[in-house]
Amino acid sequence: MSMPRTQESPVRSLRSYLMQRLLISLYLLWIVSTVVGYFATINYANQPYDLVLLQRAHEIAAQLKLGSGNEQLDIIPVLPDGSDPGMPDRVLYTVTDSKGRKLAGTGNTLRPLSYRRGRPGPLFSNSEREGKKTRMVSLTFASRDGVFQLHVSETTEQRQALIRGILANIVIPQLLLTLIALAVVWYGLKQGLRPLERLRREVLERRRDDLSRLDGSKAPAEVGPLIDAVNNLLERLQQVMAAQKRFLADAAHQLRTPFAGLKTQTELALRSDEIALKQHALERILTSTRHGTRLVNQLLALARNEPGGGRTDSFLPLDLNQLAQEVALTWVPLALEKNIDLGFESAGTPVTISGDANSLLDLLNNLSDNAVRYTPAGGHITISVSLAHGKASLCVEDNGPGITPEHRERVFERFYRILGNGESGSGLGLSIVDEITKRHGAKLELASGRHGVGTRICVIFSALPARPAN
Repeated sequence: MSMPRTQESPVRSLRSYLMQRLLISLYLLWIVSTVVGYFATINYANQPYDLVLLQRAHEIAAQLKLGSGNEQLDIIPVLPDGSDPGMPDRVLYTVTDSKGRKLAGTGNTLRPLSYRRGRPGPLFSNSEREGKKTRMVSLTFASRDGVFQLHVSETTEQRQALIRGILANIVIPQLLLTLIALAVVWYGLKQGLRPLERLRREVLERRRDDLSRLDGSKAPAEVGPLIDAVNNLLERLQQVMAAQKRFLADAAHQLRTPFAGLKTQTELALRSDEIALKQHALERILTSTRHGTRLVNQLLALARNEPGGGRTDSFLPLDLNQLAQEVALTWVPLALEKNIDLGFESAGTPVTISGDANSLLDLLNNLSDNAVRYTPAGGHITISVSLAHGKASLCVEDNGPGITPEHRERVFERFYRILGNGESGSGLGLSIVDEITKRHGAKLELASGRHGVGTRICVIFSALPARPAN
């Protein structure tokens, strides 16, 4: 059953994202401003027309003498009928009693007295007549003949025209200001993102091998952490590439000699017909092959443990006693061939450290190889583990010729060998030990052995807390 492919989401442009957000914000701001302006316009437009309507209602009441006791309801006041272009609104009035029965008027705006709900003074209300919106004011008059209510209504065409004019003068300028603000924001974003564009071009135009730091001095402060992280990555890449170059150079330099020897001995064996010469050439070929194999293994170990060549997230808790004992048992047969006493001294208690098992095996094997190689027949070598004050010590001690103080600082350099010791080697063993020690955050100590004889090399680790017994 084939798994469905997951589609990668397209990369979003920062400029487009910001423009979209700002455009939505400006649009919502324009909508809110328009709605608020609309209601404010209605309120302010109604006020003067309401005053005119109220004044007209008082004039009608005066003509009808409402509240005087001598009401003249048969008089018909002259009111606008909407036929005049300068006065398009039609005005109607109605006089009712307390029960809402029509007593006089030109309209049918009947409202009972209870509609006022006890409110004093004029009461304005909105309604609709013949499909047109109207505005009405109601007044109450007390007389000896009872209570009269006057309702005067007019259509709102003039009001609507005024409102539309005010809104046009508000909305259109606001829309133009919004468009201008959008243009200003777009230009500001373009100018603000220009340093990032310049930084992008700088990275694109770089040579493939240029890992120098990016110049973030002219970039926005918000991009500073990103530039610092990229520069940190470039520095680590530089370390890795430098380690690879050193490894290739070291491998080319060191492998040239054994392979040249192999080629020479093979040519001699092919040209010679004597069995003794062929046997001698084959023995030299075997020696060169062993030397080349050991050199390749050391170069690989060095590459694994160089800065940038190994990771520390794979470290696991390890028992240093068990690790040292296994290595000691491995080197016992080679020590016996040279009549060397190789012993192991345990700490007596579990000694746990955090580390990489393969790297620590390389470290122990190189220390043991150096000790076995340079210790004369009849000598002794001791591999020991100890624990004190939270520090775990792994030591390899021999009673060989030792290392004089003037050479102790340089023996950890690559391919550095002390002349006149009569032993072959590549000078990489202690360099590997030094790199593995640094990778584990440990400390390397080199001193003379007991009674000032031989060599004692110790690697001091930070021990992990002991686990409580179950």
